[in-house]
Amino acid sequence: MLFDNNIYVLLALVMAFLISFAATPMVISLAHKINALDIPKDNRRVHKKPIPLIGGLAIFYGFIVSVLCFATIDRETMGILIGSVIIVTVGVIDDMTDMKAIIKLLCQIVAAAIVVYSGVRIGHFTNPFAQWFGPPHFVLNYWVSVTLTMIWIVGVCNAVNLIDGLDGLAVGVSSIASMSLLAMTFLISNNLNVAIMTAALAGAGFGFLPYNFNPAKIFMGDTGALFLGFILACISVQGFLKLSAIISFAVPILILGLPIFDTLFAIIRRLLTGRSPMSPDRGHLHHRLLDMGFSQKQTVAILYTMTAVLCLTAVVISIKGYLRGLLLILAVLLIILVSLRLMGELKDPSSHSEISEMEEENHE
Repeated sequence: MLFDNNIYVLLALVMAFLISFAATPMVISLAHKINALDIPKDNRRVHKKPIPLIGGLAIFYGFIVSVLCFATIDRETMGILIGSVIIVTVGVIDDMTDMKAIIKLLCQIVAAAIVVYSGVRIGHFTNPFAQWFGPPHFVLNYWVSVTLTMIWIVGVCNAVNLIDGLDGLAVGVSSIASMSLLAMTFLISNNLNVAIMTAALAGAGFGFLPYNFNPAKIFMGDTGALFLGFILACISVQGFLKLSAIISFAVPILILGLPIFDTLFAIIRRLLTGRSPMSPDRGHLHHRLLDMGFSQKQTVAILYTMTAVLCLTAVVISIKGYLRGLLLILAVLLIILVSLRLMGELKDPSSHSEISEMEEENHE
């Protein structure tokens, strides 16, 4: 359904883009003045020199100004905005002082609780197999609803933060996801506020992206990564997971599939090796692609493509049904996996070293 007031959605996107783009150089200057810099100190970091952090402030500024200008500030929207202020504050402190993980988690839970209290929560659990068995949806008990919503918000918040390991990766994936959520809002939801917030988030992300491409002039840090994850999670609940339609279950999970999968895989990997699920490592998808020999730009392009495929699948499911969406994602992912395998073999460092040794022997 198209909104009669969709001009406000476009204006929200454009304003957020312009403000974020204009504010980023000022945030770069601020980061240098307050010494908010990311200094490479372990092998998980791929940059070689100190880079300004807290770039998420520019994204937040573009988003908040745009939403205040064009959205209706009702109870739910106010709850999301208050929660986002808490998240951004936590992110800034963490970027400057390395806040303890448990304190950061507790602050995220408080922010999620405020959002839930405002009325943004999952009310139904849809059944994607309803055509074969069971009712189309289950109405959730209040406390189950509250618990699931808070787990979803905190989980997505940290999932986006975990993929923030390469120049332009997290903000690009989040911006693509935002545009997809915006398109799906027009297709299956009737919430103008959600459309405006989604457009503002996408615009703010794209406005920051030129400064974050490799080689990055600034990182968004936890300030931006936690904020993007938090807003994406809230928007997906407010616009889709609150609905009882069958497709509302699959849309946000598919669109946010890359950070969700990477986070689940990281938790399982760490538990199987006897480590804490919150301990950092170098086993994320982007690390694995780098180890295969891909450059930063190639790795980011691959993960952008995977995100776009998942987003396209969500659109196909909403229009044509689950079966066609499943066939699409299987076909495209098969092509991607085969391509990665072939390109990985071409870039295999061991094969290059073996060739070099053979050439040296022949030369001798």
